[in-house]
Amino acid sequence: MKKPYVVGMDIGGTNTDFGIVDARGNVLVKSKIRTDKHIDINRYIDDLHGELMRLIEQVGGIEKIRGIGVGAPNGNYYNGNIEFAPNLLWKGIVPLAKLMSAKFGVPVALTNDANAAAIGEMTYGAARGMKNFIVITLGTGVGSGIVIDGKVVYGHDGFAGELGHTISVRNNGRMCGCGRTGCLETYASATGVARSAREILETTDKPSLLRNAAASSITSKDVYEKAIQGDEVAKEIFQYTGKILGEALADFVAFSSPEAIILFGGLTRAGNLIKDPIKEHLEKNLLKLWQGKIKLLTSELRESDAAVLGASALAWEV
Repeated sequence: MKKPYVVGMDIGGTNTDFGIVDARGNVLVKSKIRTDKHIDINRYIDDLHGELMRLIEQVGGIEKIRGIGVGAPNGNYYNGNIEFAPNLLWKGIVPLAKLMSAKFGVPVALTNDANAAAIGEMTYGAARGMKNFIVITLGTGVGSGIVIDGKVVYGHDGFAGELGHTISVRNNGRMCGCGRTGCLETYASATGVARSAREILETTDKPSLLRNAAASSITSKDVYEKAIQGDEVAKEIFQYTGKILGEALADFVAFSSPEAIILFGGLTRAGNLIKDPIKEHLEKNLLKLWQGKIKLLTSELRESDAAVLGASALAWEV
């Protein structure tokens, strides 16, 4: 191959991670820059260019790079723009792919971060050989990438698949950052687990090791650690979270009939504490024609490389 490598790039609210990837899915070299120190998108591109070109020179120069794939919040695959991303400093519509392509001189493809995860699983991970599956990312929020007949679903405007913003609790639901109430991500994300912990501690007098810390400082990691120690309240929180997510996944199955649902992200580190109740309530709420048919899998991609790999898979298509 004259151009044997691609670049995978994941833009987060704090950091931008990127790496050079070969056709086998090996991340050869990687680095990062701060996202949150660049209010001016042009200065961000300049900083990115300096650090990324340093990596590119290590693998033989820009003539070895086929393209750059980018996963970003509110990334629009159709036009290469980041549009109204609430957790980034750049407001409005940012023509990121166009700016990067002009700077680096290679094709650039952009999608949202959850779609990049789905492409990564299909290319390198748990969904290899599958044509119908859903990736659910469980981090600060809940994201989703939907693949039907081997193709990522983008919809007419590029933003299909916001399953984290489907309504899970109709009455007195939690306020979401999107401005609505009761969204799935306010319950089934890492931050949702922490919110559940605070609620149960504030509204009940149940004994718990979680009471040893200030309620405002509790994280999902704290809940996991106490659950492992046998704390009943912590285990109850994971049961509650798994119930809500399992019920939501049963609804998602109804519109795409996936072979598998693949869970990805920090919350999956809780293992069977979260996966068992998800599986129980998924099966309980599926129509009979799907019961026992839907695989519930955990991502096979290393978390440290997953975002870069998912974005890099997009670059092979440009």
